[in-house]
Amino acid sequence: MNPLSWLLGSIVLTLLLPWLSRLGFGRMPLDLRWRMFGRTWLLPLGSLSLIGLSLWLFDHLLR
Repeated sequence: MNPLSWLLGSIVLTLLLPWLSRLGFGRMPLDLRWRMFGRTWLLPLGSLSLIGLSLWLFDHLLR
């Protein structure tokens, strides 16, 4: 995948993040959240795994 695709995907994901949070993104099992240095940190392993699996399945259905 070329760098332009990564940049475009990151921009789209950033723009969709408020909408995705209403659907539960960041609150699934395996999503880690902790407070450190007066800030909340989020590592959404479960949400990203679900999105990646969905995109992979979508890609393979289109082929």
